[in-house]
Amino acid sequence: MADAARAQPRTPAPFRVGPALLVLGLGVLGLAGTVANLAMLLPAGGWWAAMVRPDASVPVQLLAAYSFAPRLVVSLLAGAALGLAGAILQQVLRNPIASPTTLGIESGANLALSSALIWMPGLLDFGREWVTLTGGLLAIAVVLLLSRRSGFAPLVVILAGMVAGLYCASLAALLALFESHYLAGLFLWGAGSLSLQGWEEPLFLAPRLAIAALAAALLLRPLALLGMEDAQTRSLGLSVGMVRLAALLVAVALTAFVVASVGCIGFIGLAAPALARIAGARRIGAWLLASAATGAALLWATDQMVQVAAGVYAQMIPTGAVTALFGAPLLLWIIPRLRLPPAAAGSLAVRLGQSAGRPGRRLLLLGALLLLALTVSSLLGPDPLGSNLGGWSLALPGDPSAVWTLRLPRAVAALAGGTLLAVAGCVLQRLTRNPMASPEVMGVSAGAAGGLTVAIFLIAETSRLEQTLAASLGAFLALIVLLLVARVSKANPERIILAGIAVGALLDALVSVLMASGDPRAILLFNWMTGSTYGLDTSAAGASLLAALALLALLPLVRRWLGLLPLGEDTARALGMPLGAGRLLLLMLAAVATALATLLVGPLSFVGLVAPHAARLLGLRRPLSELYGAALIGALILVTADFLGRTVAFPWQMPAGLVASMIGAPAFLWLLSRKQVLA
Repeated sequence: MADAARAQPRTPAPFRVGPALLVLGLGVLGLAGTVANLAMLLPAGGWWAAMVRPDASVPVQLLAAYSFAPRLVVSLLAGAALGLAGAILQQVLRNPIASPTTLGIESGANLALSSALIWMPGLLDFGREWVTLTGGLLAIAVVLLLSRRSGFAPLVVILAGMVAGLYCASLAALLALFESHYLAGLFLWGAGSLSLQGWEEPLFLAPRLAIAALAAALLLRPLALLGMEDAQTRSLGLSVGMVRLAALLVAVALTAFVVASVGCIGFIGLAAPALARIAGARRIGAWLLASAATGAALLWATDQMVQVAAGVYAQMIPTGAVTALFGAPLLLWIIPRLRLPPAAAGSLAVRLGQSAGRPGRRLLLLGALLLLALTVSSLLGPDPLGSNLGGWSLALPGDPSAVWTLRLPRAVAALAGGTLLAVAGCVLQRLTRNPMASPEVMGVSAGAAGGLTVAIFLIAETSRLEQTLAASLGAFLALIVLLLVARVSKANPERIILAGIAVGALLDALVSVLMASGDPRAILLFNWMTGSTYGLDTSAAGASLLAALALLALLPLVRRWLGLLPLGEDTARALGMPLGAGRLLLLMLAAVATALATLLVGPLSFVGLVAPHAARLLGLRRPLSELYGAALIGALILVTADFLGRTVAFPWQMPAGLVASMIGAPAFLWLLSRKQVLA
């Protein structure tokens, strides 16, 4: 037996770069960028003297000493802090997708500081780090509370974190819209700008990060024990709850300090631990150290490349946006190489079976509610003429003021957008057999918005048809990327979600870079991305309604495919479904529906995620009844959101997409807490 075993060919070990070599490679890139940037500032030979003893009469020496040098130090400190925070979160939660971004910590800290800057600036007298720490702790507390019933299952934790993070981002965007005089500053700071004018930020970060790093070092052995099962850990006398709480506090503190200093730089906390593990770091101490070093080198190299580009194009580009812009493709490369825990496929399947009771009655009730909401939204609202400010007016068809002709197109466009998003969400969930699939979570809405963004900035004047084609192409490409990842990873849900995060990060980075460029079209793009239906005329609303009705008319043609796909490929093929052609057509259907909806209500709503689950909770589980039920629910949500956006803060207008996200996100988180989503 031994001879036979020795005779067997050995499988070659996978090639590993090694953590030290990885950090060295990134460091060489950062050093090359540093040299290039210094060469643009000063002649060679005087660099060190200029940064240590600058001549006050030479402006470039002052720039090197009080802008370039502190920025370099902050990039190293912030990158190390985020890399270490991401590694701690992954170890504590036993979740390789955990990071300050995917758990909503950064968004919570960002929202807390934005709110304090606008409404309670006096709180900053106690220290801005306490404000961001409070926001980050509240965000992760909500995430852990919602995922407690599932035993902190990785998918549930990440889903709760993503939705909580998007919800905080939506609220921050709403603050920016209402406080327009803060818009540019808040946006650039929130995108992670490392531009500095002195040594205040390095001196702010260094001692706080040193204390947090010392706390992490003291927790090293308990963190190593957390890699075992809880029962084994408790048998060794370790208080699992206390250790997790202390480690989470350290990770949140590291993130909060960085957000308080330079804003959100989200990709580093996810990529650095993954790169360190792929490079070969396995022992907990070596992995934490390698994650911190990789994060520092990665942010250093990225920031130096940003400065090289800024020197060429004379634009101030947020480094945090560029880390996502370059990091998302790297993350897509990392995804198939991550070692993930086996997913409980049975617990993630979309519910099938007969619809409960009589689905026709439920659909009729939903239709009646939608008709009522459409009528109220079109006819009732605050007095727009200012004669009775704060009062309400009823504008009937034929009214001389013709107010209803202004309200009706917006309500119809919201109805169409909600219908299209809900149908796209249903199709994606059944196509991927993943209840977390939706245009928003999987980055399909981001792809549509990205396609539209590129078209707006490349073409001087774009027609409605060109915008639709560009958005459809972007959504289709995003879906193709996600399905390629699903094919390579054998439909592992964590990998698909991670790919959706990467695609969404690309859009956020692209918009942040364009916003920083100062182009006036960027402000218009930001307003559109919030999901405002303002400005839609009757022809556009009518065309969107026709598109939604045409989509609903096509659904009976694909209901058999949507009923077979959740049963598995082999079963679907055995029952005569053309898998290749069927999937392609369903992909195109979802892409076009998402693109049209994104043009109407932006990419920020949660309708495509919430509506299918709400339909199944009502007992509508057969393909056609689920699709039509979700369409009615999605339309109802967005019509209601548009009405609330026009009336709650009158005379100011809140975009329907943002209002829908504020309705849909809490609803979905509530469903998640009741274990109704992963059923």
